[in-house]
Amino acid sequence: MKKLLISVVVMMVGATYLHAQFVENVSKVGTTAGSFLEIGIGSRAMGMGEAYVGMADDVTALYWNPAGLALIPRNQVTFVHTQWLADINFNHIAGAFPLGRSGTLAASLTSLNMGEDKVRTVFYPEGTGEMFTASSVAMSVGFARRFTDRFSFGAAGKYIREQIWHMSASALAVDIGTLFRTQFNDMRIGMSISNFGTSMQLEGRDTQITHDIDESKEGNNSKISAHLDTDEWSLPLLFRVGIAGEVIQSNHQRLTLALDANHPNNYAESVQIGAEYAIREFAFLRIGHKFYLNDKNEDGDPNSPEGFTAGAGVNLLISRNTRFYLDYSYGDFGLLDQVQRFSINLEF
Repeated sequence: MKKLLISVVVMMVGATYLHAQFVENVSKVGTTAGSFLEIGIGSRAMGMGEAYVGMADDVTALYWNPAGLALIPRNQVTFVHTQWLADINFNHIAGAFPLGRSGTLAASLTSLNMGEDKVRTVFYPEGTGEMFTASSVAMSVGFARRFTDRFSFGAAGKYIREQIWHMSASALAVDIGTLFRTQFNDMRIGMSISNFGTSMQLEGRDTQITHDIDESKEGNNSKISAHLDTDEWSLPLLFRVGIAGEVIQSNHQRLTLALDANHPNNYAESVQIGAEYAIREFAFLRIGHKFYLNDKNEDGDPNSPEGFTAGAGVNLLISRNTRFYLDYSYGDFGLLDQVQRFSINLEF
Protein backbone atom coordinates (compact mmCIF):
# COMPACT_ATOMS: atom_id res chain seq x y z
CA MET A 1 0.00 0.00 0.00
CA LYS A 2 2.80 2.43 0.87
CA LYS A 3 4.58 1.71 -2.42
CA LEU A 4 1.36 2.29 -4.33
CA LEU A 5 0.70 5.63 -2.62
CA ILE A 6 4.27 6.79 -3.19
CA SER A 7 4.09 5.82 -6.86
CA VAL A 8 0.84 7.71 -7.39
CA VAL A 9 2.18 10.84 -5.70
CA VAL A 10 5.46 10.75 -7.64
CA MET A 11 3.69 10.37 -11.00
CA MET A 12 1.25 13.20 -10.32
CA VAL A 13 3.97 15.54 -9.06
CA GLY A 14 6.15 14.64 -12.04
CA ALA A 15 3.37 15.37 -14.51
CA THR A 16 2.73 18.73 -12.87
CA TYR A 17 6.45 19.59 -12.96
CA LEU A 18 6.84 18.69 -16.64
CA HIS A 19 3.78 20.74 -17.55
CA ALA A 20 5.19 23.72 -15.65
CA GLN A 21 8.54 23.43 -17.45
CA PHE A 22 6.82 23.29 -20.83
CA VAL A 23 4.93 26.55 -20.27
CA GLU A 24 7.42 28.38 -18.05
CA ASN A 25 7.65 31.30 -20.49
CA VAL A 26 3.91 31.52 -21.09
CA SER A 27 1.45 33.22 -18.75
CA LYS A 28 -0.80 30.64 -17.10
CA VAL A 29 -3.40 33.12 -15.87
CA GLY A 30 -6.91 32.41 -17.16
CA THR A 31 -6.03 29.00 -18.59
CA THR A 32 -8.33 26.89 -16.41
CA ALA A 33 -12.03 26.53 -15.67
CA GLY A 34 -13.67 26.17 -12.27
CA SER A 35 -11.71 29.02 -10.70
CA PHE A 36 -14.09 29.06 -7.72
CA LEU A 37 -12.34 25.86 -6.56
CA GLU A 38 -9.38 28.06 -5.60
CA ILE A 39 -11.37 30.04 -3.02
CA GLY A 40 -10.17 28.86 0.39
CA ILE A 41 -12.58 27.27 2.87
CA GLY A 42 -12.85 28.25 6.53
CA SER A 43 -12.06 31.44 8.40
CA ARG A 44 -9.44 29.72 10.53
CA ALA A 45 -7.35 28.73 7.51
CA MET A 46 -7.86 32.04 5.74
CA GLY A 47 -6.87 34.02 8.83
CA MET A 48 -3.57 32.12 8.77
CA GLY A 49 -2.88 33.15 5.18
CA GLU A 50 -3.93 29.74 3.80
CA ALA A 51 -0.96 28.03 5.47
CA TYR A 52 -3.11 25.07 6.44
CA VAL A 53 -1.92 21.85 4.77
CA GLY A 54 0.04 20.82 7.85
CA MET A 55 -2.54 22.32 10.23
CA ALA A 56 -5.66 20.67 8.81
CA ASP A 57 -7.32 18.81 11.69
CA ASP A 58 -10.98 19.77 11.36
CA VAL A 59 -13.83 19.34 8.88
CA THR A 60 -12.31 21.88 6.44
CA ALA A 61 -9.47 19.40 5.89
CA LEU A 62 -11.70 17.95 3.15
CA TYR A 63 -10.67 20.99 1.10
CA TRP A 64 -7.08 21.61 2.26
CA ASN A 65 -5.74 18.12 2.95
CA PRO A 66 -8.14 15.14 3.13
CA ALA A 67 -5.69 13.24 5.33
CA GLY A 68 -6.44 15.66 8.18
CA LEU A 69 -9.96 14.24 8.45
CA ALA A 70 -8.48 11.23 10.24
CA LEU A 71 -7.51 13.49 13.18
CA ILE A 72 -11.08 14.61 13.93
CA PRO A 73 -12.10 13.19 17.34
CA ARG A 74 -15.88 13.66 17.01
CA ASN A 75 -18.56 14.60 14.49
CA GLN A 76 -18.14 18.08 13.03
CA VAL A 77 -20.29 20.28 10.83
CA THR A 78 -19.28 23.65 9.38
CA PHE A 79 -21.13 26.52 7.71
CA VAL A 80 -19.22 29.20 5.79
CA HIS A 81 -20.60 32.40 4.26
CA THR A 82 -18.52 34.94 2.37
CA GLN A 83 -19.51 38.11 0.55
CA TRP A 84 -16.97 37.55 -2.19
CA LEU A 85 -15.56 40.09 -4.61
CA ALA A 86 -18.01 42.01 -6.89
CA ASP A 87 -20.97 41.19 -4.59
CA ILE A 88 -20.75 37.46 -5.34
CA ASN A 89 -22.14 35.11 -2.69
CA PHE A 90 -19.95 32.19 -1.62
CA ASN A 91 -21.37 29.48 0.66
CA HIS A 92 -20.03 26.19 1.94
CA ILE A 93 -21.44 23.44 4.15
CA ALA A 94 -19.59 20.29 5.18
CA GLY A 95 -19.74 17.47 7.68
CA ALA A 96 -17.19 14.92 8.94
CA PHE A 97 -18.09 11.75 10.84
CA PRO A 98 -15.47 9.49 12.50
CA LEU A 99 -16.18 5.76 12.13
CA GLY A 100 -13.81 4.53 14.80
CA ARG A 101 -10.79 2.58 13.59
CA SER A 102 -12.34 2.31 10.12
CA GLY A 103 -11.58 5.96 9.39
CA THR A 104 -13.51 9.21 8.86
CA LEU A 105 -16.17 9.94 6.24
CA ALA A 106 -16.87 13.51 5.08
CA ALA A 107 -19.01 15.36 2.54
CA SER A 108 -19.36 18.97 1.43
CA LEU A 109 -21.32 21.29 -0.84
CA THR A 110 -19.85 24.54 -2.17
CA SER A 111 -21.78 27.14 -4.17
CA LEU A 112 -20.94 30.44 -5.84
CA ASN A 113 -23.76 32.65 -7.14
CA MET A 114 -23.80 36.14 -8.65
CA GLY A 115 -27.58 36.63 -8.70
CA GLU A 116 -29.59 37.90 -11.66
CA ASP A 117 -28.48 40.49 -14.20
CA LYS A 118 -29.85 41.95 -17.43
CA VAL A 119 -29.17 40.34 -20.80
CA ARG A 120 -27.53 43.08 -22.86
CA THR A 121 -26.63 43.09 -26.56
CA VAL A 122 -25.10 45.55 -29.00
CA PHE A 123 -28.55 46.59 -30.18
CA TYR A 124 -30.07 46.58 -26.66
CA PRO A 125 -27.37 47.92 -24.33
CA GLU A 126 -29.93 48.67 -21.61
CA GLY A 127 -31.29 45.12 -21.69
CA THR A 128 -33.49 42.89 -23.81
CA GLY A 129 -36.00 42.29 -21.03
CA GLU A 130 -34.45 38.91 -20.20
CA MET A 131 -32.44 38.07 -17.10
CA PHE A 132 -29.55 35.64 -16.72
CA THR A 133 -27.63 34.07 -13.85
CA ALA A 134 -24.21 32.49 -13.41
CA SER A 135 -23.36 29.95 -10.74
CA SER A 136 -20.84 27.29 -9.76
CA VAL A 137 -21.35 24.20 -7.59
CA ALA A 138 -19.00 21.53 -6.24
CA MET A 139 -20.04 18.42 -4.31
CA SER A 140 -17.37 16.37 -2.59
CA VAL A 141 -17.21 13.08 -0.66
CA GLY A 142 -14.02 12.06 1.12
CA PHE A 143 -12.55 9.41 3.35
CA ALA A 144 -9.43 9.36 5.54
CA ARG A 145 -7.76 6.81 7.74
CA ARG A 146 -4.82 6.56 10.11
CA PHE A 147 -2.39 3.85 9.05
CA THR A 148 -0.19 4.42 12.10
CA ASP A 149 -0.34 6.70 15.11
CA ARG A 150 1.67 9.27 13.08
CA PHE A 151 0.69 8.77 9.43
CA SER A 152 -2.71 9.31 7.80
CA PHE A 153 -3.95 9.27 4.23
CA GLY A 154 -7.11 10.73 2.72
CA ALA A 155 -8.84 11.07 -0.63
CA ALA A 156 -11.96 12.76 -1.95
CA GLY A 157 -13.97 12.66 -5.15
CA LYS A 158 -15.90 15.67 -6.37
CA TYR A 159 -18.43 16.68 -8.98
CA ILE A 160 -18.09 20.21 -10.39
CA ARG A 161 -20.65 22.12 -12.43
CA GLU A 162 -20.65 25.69 -13.76
CA GLN A 163 -23.55 27.40 -15.49
CA ILE A 164 -24.18 30.75 -17.21
CA TRP A 165 -27.54 31.47 -18.84
CA HIS A 166 -28.32 28.47 -21.10
CA MET A 167 -24.78 27.04 -21.05
CA SER A 168 -23.23 24.63 -18.57
CA ALA A 169 -20.09 22.54 -18.05
CA SER A 170 -19.26 19.75 -15.62
CA ALA A 171 -16.27 17.69 -14.55
CA LEU A 172 -15.13 15.02 -12.10
CA ALA A 173 -12.00 15.34 -9.97
CA VAL A 174 -10.15 13.81 -7.03
CA ASP A 175 -8.13 15.23 -4.14
CA ILE A 176 -5.53 13.22 -2.24
CA GLY A 177 -3.45 14.07 0.80
CA THR A 178 -1.04 12.74 3.40
CA LEU A 179 -0.19 13.96 6.88
CA PHE A 180 2.77 12.84 8.98
CA ARG A 181 3.39 13.76 12.60
CA THR A 182 7.13 13.72 13.33
CA GLN A 183 8.87 12.98 16.62
CA PHE A 184 10.40 16.47 16.62
CA ASN A 185 8.01 18.35 18.95
CA ASP A 186 5.08 16.73 17.07
CA MET A 187 5.76 18.87 14.00
CA ARG A 188 3.37 17.97 11.17
CA ILE A 189 4.27 17.59 7.49
CA GLY A 190 1.38 17.63 5.05
CA MET A 191 0.99 17.24 1.31
CA SER A 192 -2.04 17.38 -0.97
CA ILE A 193 -2.98 17.42 -4.65
CA SER A 194 -6.30 19.05 -5.49
CA ASN A 195 -8.59 19.04 -8.54
CA PHE A 196 -6.93 16.27 -10.53
CA GLY A 197 -9.64 15.40 -13.01
CA THR A 198 -11.39 15.81 -16.33
CA SER A 199 -11.69 18.95 -18.44
CA MET A 200 -14.71 21.25 -18.62
CA GLN A 201 -16.48 22.23 -21.86
CA LEU A 202 -19.45 24.56 -22.09
CA GLU A 203 -22.50 23.09 -23.82
CA GLY A 204 -26.01 24.39 -24.39
CA ARG A 205 -28.38 26.08 -26.79
CA ASP A 206 -26.56 29.43 -26.79
CA THR A 207 -24.08 27.98 -29.32
CA GLN A 208 -26.84 27.16 -31.82
CA ILE A 209 -26.71 29.32 -34.96
CA THR A 210 -27.88 29.35 -38.57
CA HIS A 211 -25.25 29.26 -41.28
CA ASP A 212 -25.02 29.72 -45.03
CA ILE A 213 -22.50 27.15 -46.29
CA ASP A 214 -21.78 29.07 -49.52
CA GLU A 215 -22.80 32.74 -49.54
CA SER A 216 -21.67 33.10 -53.17
CA LYS A 217 -24.50 30.88 -54.43
CA GLU A 218 -28.13 31.93 -54.71
CA GLY A 219 -31.12 29.72 -54.04
CA ASN A 220 -29.46 27.44 -51.50
CA ASN A 221 -30.55 27.10 -47.89
CA SER A 222 -29.01 30.05 -46.08
CA LYS A 223 -30.25 29.00 -42.65
CA ILE A 224 -28.78 25.57 -42.01
CA SER A 225 -28.81 24.69 -38.33
CA ALA A 226 -25.32 24.58 -36.84
CA HIS A 227 -23.54 25.15 -33.56
CA LEU A 228 -20.28 26.71 -32.42
CA ASP A 229 -17.65 24.43 -30.91
CA THR A 230 -16.27 25.39 -27.50
CA ASP A 231 -12.83 24.44 -26.21
CA GLU A 232 -12.10 22.16 -23.28
CA TRP A 233 -10.41 23.71 -20.25
CA SER A 234 -8.59 21.88 -17.49
CA LEU A 235 -9.31 22.31 -13.79
CA PRO A 236 -7.06 24.39 -11.48
CA LEU A 237 -4.66 21.62 -10.45
CA LEU A 238 -2.83 22.50 -7.25
CA PHE A 239 0.01 20.78 -5.43
CA ARG A 240 0.56 21.83 -1.80
CA VAL A 241 3.16 20.93 0.79
CA GLY A 242 3.36 22.38 4.28
CA ILE A 243 4.70 22.08 7.81
CA ALA A 244 3.21 23.18 11.12
CA GLY A 245 4.26 22.98 14.73
CA GLU A 246 3.95 24.53 18.17
CA VAL A 247 6.65 26.89 19.40
CA ILE A 248 4.78 27.56 22.66
CA GLN A 249 2.66 24.87 24.33
CA SER A 250 1.21 24.94 27.84
CA ASN A 251 -2.12 24.64 29.64
CA HIS A 252 -2.67 28.38 29.37
CA GLN A 253 -1.47 29.28 25.90
CA ARG A 254 -0.33 27.91 22.57
CA LEU A 255 1.45 29.43 19.59
CA THR A 256 1.46 27.46 16.34
CA LEU A 257 3.43 28.45 13.24
CA ALA A 258 2.74 27.10 9.76
CA LEU A 259 4.46 27.35 6.39
CA ASP A 260 3.03 26.19 3.03
CA ALA A 261 4.31 26.14 -0.55
CA ASN A 262 1.85 25.99 -3.48
CA HIS A 263 2.44 24.99 -7.09
CA PRO A 264 -0.67 25.67 -9.25
CA ASN A 265 -1.04 25.01 -12.97
CA ASN A 266 -2.61 28.42 -13.69
CA TYR A 267 -0.67 30.98 -11.67
CA ALA A 268 2.66 31.76 -10.08
CA GLU A 269 3.99 29.62 -7.24
CA SER A 270 3.39 31.00 -3.76
CA VAL A 271 4.52 30.64 -0.17
CA GLN A 272 2.14 31.13 2.76
CA ILE A 273 3.08 31.75 6.37
CA GLY A 274 0.64 31.82 9.25
CA ALA A 275 0.39 31.82 13.02
CA GLU A 276 -2.33 30.98 15.53
CA TYR A 277 -2.20 32.08 19.17
CA ALA A 278 -4.63 30.32 21.51
CA ILE A 279 -5.56 31.36 25.04
CA ARG A 280 -6.69 28.29 27.02
CA GLU A 281 -8.03 26.92 23.71
CA PHE A 282 -10.93 29.33 24.21
CA ALA A 283 -9.95 32.45 22.27
CA PHE A 284 -7.80 32.55 19.16
CA LEU A 285 -5.86 35.22 17.27
CA ARG A 286 -4.49 34.53 13.79
CA ILE A 287 -2.31 36.27 11.25
CA GLY A 288 -0.82 35.31 7.90
CA HIS A 289 0.60 36.43 4.60
CA LYS A 290 0.73 35.05 1.06
CA PHE A 291 3.81 35.68 -1.07
CA TYR A 292 3.79 35.01 -4.82
CA LEU A 293 7.02 34.03 -6.57
CA ASN A 294 8.00 35.42 -9.99
CA ASP A 295 4.72 37.31 -10.18
CA LYS A 296 5.57 40.77 -11.56
CA ASN A 297 4.25 42.99 -14.30
CA GLU A 298 6.29 44.48 -17.13
CA ASP A 299 7.57 47.26 -14.86
CA GLY A 300 8.89 44.77 -12.32
CA ASP A 301 6.35 45.70 -9.62
CA PRO A 302 4.44 43.02 -7.72
CA ASN A 303 1.16 42.18 -9.41
CA SER A 304 -0.53 39.93 -6.83
CA PRO A 305 -4.01 40.71 -5.47
CA GLU A 306 -3.70 38.86 -2.17
CA GLY A 307 -1.45 39.49 0.78
CA PHE A 308 -2.04 40.17 4.48
CA THR A 309 -4.70 38.25 6.42
CA ALA A 310 -5.87 38.25 10.03
CA GLY A 311 -8.56 36.57 12.05
CA ALA A 312 -9.99 35.62 15.42
CA GLY A 313 -12.21 32.96 16.92
CA VAL A 314 -13.84 31.58 20.05
CA ASN A 315 -14.51 28.04 21.28
CA LEU A 316 -17.63 27.69 23.42
CA LEU A 317 -18.79 24.61 25.32
CA ILE A 318 -22.57 24.56 24.78
CA SER A 319 -23.25 21.28 26.55
CA ARG A 320 -21.30 18.33 27.84
CA ASN A 321 -20.75 16.89 24.36
CA THR A 322 -21.23 19.89 22.07
CA ARG A 323 -18.81 22.65 21.17
CA PHE A 324 -19.46 25.77 19.12
CA TYR A 325 -16.68 27.48 17.15
CA LEU A 326 -17.16 30.95 15.69
CA ASP A 327 -14.34 32.21 13.45
CA TYR A 328 -13.77 35.42 11.52
CA SER A 329 -11.08 36.38 9.00
CA TYR A 330 -10.09 39.46 7.05
CA GLY A 331 -8.19 39.42 3.77
CA ASP A 332 -6.63 42.30 1.86
CA PHE A 333 -7.04 42.03 -1.94
CA GLY A 334 -5.47 45.40 -2.79
CA LEU A 335 -7.34 47.13 -5.61
CA LEU A 336 -10.07 44.50 -5.37
CA ASP A 337 -10.97 45.65 -1.85
CA GLN A 338 -11.19 43.49 1.28
CA VAL A 339 -12.97 40.20 1.94
CA GLN A 340 -14.44 39.25 5.30
CA ARG A 341 -15.35 35.66 6.09
CA PHE A 342 -17.45 34.07 8.84
CA SER A 343 -17.43 30.38 9.77
CA ILE A 344 -19.48 28.36 12.24
CA ASN A 345 -18.31 24.91 13.39
CA LEU A 346 -20.25 22.49 15.56
CA GLU A 347 -18.56 19.53 17.22
CA PHE A 348 -20.76 16.88 18.80
